[in-house]
Amino acid sequence: MSSERLLIVSNRLPVSAWLGAGRVRLSSASGGLATGLKPWHERSNGLWIGWPGDISRFSDAQRAELDRELAARGIAPVHLTSEHIDRYYHGFSNRVIWPLFHYLIDRVPVQAAGWEAYRQVNQLFADLVAREYRPGDTIWVHDYQLMLVPSLLRERLPEARIGFFLHIPFPSSEVFRTLPWRAAILDGLLGADLIGFHTFGYLRHFLNSLQYVRGIEADIDRVRLGERDVKVGVFPMGVDAARFTELARDADVAAEAEEIRREAGGRRILLGIDRLDYTKGIPRRLQAVARLLTAEPELRDKVRYIQVAVPSRGEVDAYQRFKRQVEESVGRINGACGTVHSAPIHYMHRSVPLRQLVALFAAADVMLVTPLRDGMNLVAKEFVASRVDEDGVLVLSEFAGAAAELDGAMVVNPYDVDGVAETIRQALAMPVGERRARMTSLRRRVAEHDIHAWARGFLTELQTVRRARDEEAASQTPSLAEALGQARRGPHLRLLLDYDGTLVPIARSPDLAAPDDELLRLIESLAEVPGLELDIVSGRPRPTLEAWLGHLPISLWAEHGFWHRPASADSWDAAVRVDPDWASRILPILQHFTARTPGSLIETKSASLTWHYRRAQKEFGARQAQELRLMLGEALSNQPFEVIEGKKVIDVRPRGVSKALVAHRIQEEAGAGAPVIAIGDDRTDEDLFAALQPDSVTIAVGQRPSRARFHVPDHKAVRRLLATLLAPAGPDGLPGPEPGNLGTAGAMPGR
Repeated sequence: MSSERLLIVSNRLPVSAWLGAGRVRLSSASGGLATGLKPWHERSNGLWIGWPGDISRFSDAQRAELDRELAARGIAPVHLTSEHIDRYYHGFSNRVIWPLFHYLIDRVPVQAAGWEAYRQVNQLFADLVAREYRPGDTIWVHDYQLMLVPSLLRERLPEARIGFFLHIPFPSSEVFRTLPWRAAILDGLLGADLIGFHTFGYLRHFLNSLQYVRGIEADIDRVRLGERDVKVGVFPMGVDAARFTELARDADVAAEAEEIRREAGGRRILLGIDRLDYTKGIPRRLQAVARLLTAEPELRDKVRYIQVAVPSRGEVDAYQRFKRQVEESVGRINGACGTVHSAPIHYMHRSVPLRQLVALFAAADVMLVTPLRDGMNLVAKEFVASRVDEDGVLVLSEFAGAAAELDGAMVVNPYDVDGVAETIRQALAMPVGERRARMTSLRRRVAEHDIHAWARGFLTELQTVRRARDEEAASQTPSLAEALGQARRGPHLRLLLDYDGTLVPIARSPDLAAPDDELLRLIESLAEVPGLELDIVSGRPRPTLEAWLGHLPISLWAEHGFWHRPASADSWDAAVRVDPDWASRILPILQHFTARTPGSLIETKSASLTWHYRRAQKEFGARQAQELRLMLGEALSNQPFEVIEGKKVIDVRPRGVSKALVAHRIQEEAGAGAPVIAIGDDRTDEDLFAALQPDSVTIAVGQRPSRARFHVPDHKAVRRLLATLLAPAGPDGLPGPEPGNLGTAGAMPGR
């Protein structure tokens, strides 16, 4: 990492610019991102790219001075107009994306505006990154304000190493799909090599949205896009635990914590520290405290609840209304539950210096972190890191990302006001032994998985992802080119092609995969190449292949080889004999599952029955397919049938009907030693690959385990590869005019 620069791209910078006595002043930010990435930024001599804040009051000379000051710190500013700030930042980012991603759809304005400004500002960020980029740099883009930047960079810098991390929740697919610009957001994120989330739940929501919106399916933790993989991963963000621990042990901070306890007059201290944001659950938390004090009046003089509300987005109308709502609630509760001696809620609407923050953490008996939805919530981890006394209780919302890893917390549903009130009561009454046991476990987790481990983990994974891809592509492309060149040296060449997933993309419905004009022209041109015989071997029924490709002078094999129509004939012949009533024993089972699985359908062929479930809900369809396989296995035991699983399909066919038949027939016709090239994309093509001679050029489409010697990424790469066969061959068998042309096929090593 030391020899490569890190370009960090975030909406805000690790410093804030302001004017003092007519001079430009810079103050360091104290957020987790600035803390975690500062060492990487400095060590790599990299750049931090972001918006320096509103500098509309700066003169031209002051702006120039600011740029010089930032450059000296390795910072490149993106200057935004006041209109951009209003429509991109306060508008689309914080009025649309923020509430929607936090499941508060009712807070999204009916006339959601600002998308064009959001797109423009993302383009400004991408333009600056592209100007500053040097080959070998690593680019790490952060958060919801910049979700289009990865794809904008990918267009400009196709070979760049790009990571993206989302610091807020990614919502469920049902919520995300309400966003009119959902496809553009997903496409923007997919420009990255690695996309990181705080929790597995957010990652799962993202992958589900990809499937529903874009029809893209993940292979566990990666998505195949053309010639590259996009890796997705879970990287729970931590805090600078050592720094908080150090401050908590500082004598002055400890003295301030003791003063806070003394001022509480022996009362137990409940603490809440949040940005004043409607996602943080402050009103419901206030209700829970009020419910507790109403149910147990004797606690009114025994408990002090300190709520720090840090100002946030005061320019946004919704936040101004929310501020009034919180303040009115505090007044009502203090009026109803206050006593002659005290008001139970001590409310502060202001920012708190870090040292005072740690003192509050150290003084609290119970920390209340109950957001309605939160990407991670680092306040919970800061509290734990500050408890060097191994005491205190953390009450944590189950809808905060931190709940997935902080096992020692008391987890609550923030919408259940009575449940939160009861949990607070239990926390106040918790024995000291249990408190210490819980806190010991929490502190171990927070210390081991701190902010530095988070940054290191993400950047290491990003390096690994790209290195593996680059080495893979570099090592194998010449081997495929050589194999094709050798196959072309002879006077005759046989080309066996699957159809769906190989020549055309997989369609959501079988009838949506008709060949386009480009493909038809390509096949017709291949059929005219001297010495080349072309066979298309498909699982589709013969009427479909006849309608789509019957006018071309090529050999067609339907239903995985059961039906054959030679290039020189007009009629189809059955390759094997099959009992005409074979399907009657199986069809009722498939009909039963089709009725129970919305989106599934049955395709009936002469020698097979195919159950398609691509349009079914992903998890449910997969479960139903698994159950169907088990039921068919029992029903067909000792029967002359076999069950084959493909891409979102299950085929049932008589034994002996497979693409292996095609391989044997073609090799008999071609004779020993005649070169064969075979390309396919699914499980049925494995029969073909296995039956061909070992020296055949077998190519699997996609990144799946295969018997094939080579891989290419998708149907587009297949078409590019086939186009190279149209060029005249040189002495080495490779295309004469453009020997390197095959490299664009994106060949990858066989597996």
